[in-house]
Amino acid sequence: MPHSRRILTYAIAAAAATAGFVLPSGAAAAAPRTATSDFNGDGYADLAVGVPGGTVGGQAKAGYVNIVRGGPRGVGAHGSIRVTQATPEVPGTPEAGDRFGASVALTDLNGDGIAELLVGVPGEDVTDRGADAGMVIAVGGSKNGPGPASTVLTGPSPSAAYGQSVAAADLTGDGNKEIVIGGKDKVVARVAQGEDSMVTTVVAAPMGGRAPVLATGDFDSDGLADLAVAYWTAGDPNTQSHVRLWKWDADGSAMANFWNTDNAGVTALAAGDFDGDGHDDLALGECREIADENIDDPCGPEALAKGGSIHTHYGSPAPGSFGSRAQTLNQDTAGVPGVAEAGDRFGSALAVADINRDGRDDLVAGASGEAIGSKAGAGAAWLLRGGARGLLDAGGAATSVAWNQDTQSVPGVAEAGDTFGAAVATGDYNADGVPDVTVGSPGENASLGAVWLLPKGSAGGSAAFSPRTLGLPYLSTAQKYGKPLSSR
Repeated sequence: MPHSRRILTYAIAAAAATAGFVLPSGAAAAAPRTATSDFNGDGYADLAVGVPGGTVGGQAKAGYVNIVRGGPRGVGAHGSIRVTQATPEVPGTPEAGDRFGASVALTDLNGDGIAELLVGVPGEDVTDRGADAGMVIAVGGSKNGPGPASTVLTGPSPSAAYGQSVAAADLTGDGNKEIVIGGKDKVVARVAQGEDSMVTTVVAAPMGGRAPVLATGDFDSDGLADLAVAYWTAGDPNTQSHVRLWKWDADGSAMANFWNTDNAGVTALAAGDFDGDGHDDLALGECREIADENIDDPCGPEALAKGGSIHTHYGSPAPGSFGSRAQTLNQDTAGVPGVAEAGDRFGSALAVADINRDGRDDLVAGASGEAIGSKAGAGAAWLLRGGARGLLDAGGAATSVAWNQDTQSVPGVAEAGDTFGAAVATGDYNADGVPDVTVGSPGENASLGAVWLLPKGSAGGSAAFSPRTLGLPYLSTAQKYGKPLSSR
């Protein structure tokens, strides 16, 4: 007999909305500050690890989020807290298949210097909306642990799966962050409008059952954040494959599409200024041409598609010229360690930070399918340095370093199926002014999973942590800890 799942209902208040949802009781909006992932307000960046496959209260795949605290020794050495739907003030109840933590974002929504945690729960059942309508929850940070929480948005219908992906940025320029939510075949944004808020559909289209990929950056150089959305299917005759950019249209009170690249299917997106010209660029990870229509090689030269490629569109000060310059690289590119092989999944996870502090962003790329020797799917990650021309120099070469569990000074041993590099994140976890890198390996230890810290983007001093080392409960080893990750 199938397990009976309790149907939940939530009311979303409409007063005093900030950043597209109602701030939890007791929280006060302040002047906007630089985005932070400091969840407990101690001055150190923290790391959110989503564990949607985690068992909670005996409920398989109810899911949880682990906030790993930063500190003088980085993340993994200063404890962590576990947030679930059994946590006081978090809406809902842990139920089998909720997948709480399927998407996570640590971001300072109200400008008080303490980050909020956005959590996607795509398997949530909602009264009057049906099974797997899904939802997104915002959990307030505080010095003493999780603060008050509230529901951002619930899915409108059965299988809407709201919360497959989530992002936040000030899209309207009013100082509040809008919350963007990906569901099944749909992306919506919750937009603050004074003391009220509205929900607007960004795009509704077939997405092949995959979570839409989201990223934010100022791609048209107008001083306001924009939204990048990627989705694809491979079904004939209704193939859909797009990377699209959207900006807020104040006159129409809606998101407006202003740039597209069609026929490109990607697994990850990342925004950064890789050439240091002051204009945001957009990296397309594990880019592949979905249909052979010879449409402008949307992922760059076909010769670089093997094993996954990273195709980067560069920003420009000239109006309407975003993406007119592009670069493509893979493991066969000079300066990129390794050899391109089918199934590597190079670029399937991306993160950005200026790790060497030269004024140009660097790109961290994961390849969860990378074979290390004869160990298939052991996985690896790369740090690709930004330069005067971006991620490639004038001769078409990259400057990069690669890590895996067989790299000297990196703890562990590369084993088949570890999927090291399935998720990557960056943050200044020890507050020394230099960003650090974290790499998820959800296949580690028979899929218990683990995360690696690479201080200052280096193998030297690296460390690993897992549910076991952090003292988290685990009733089985198949938690797949380490994907997704969120920090900055």
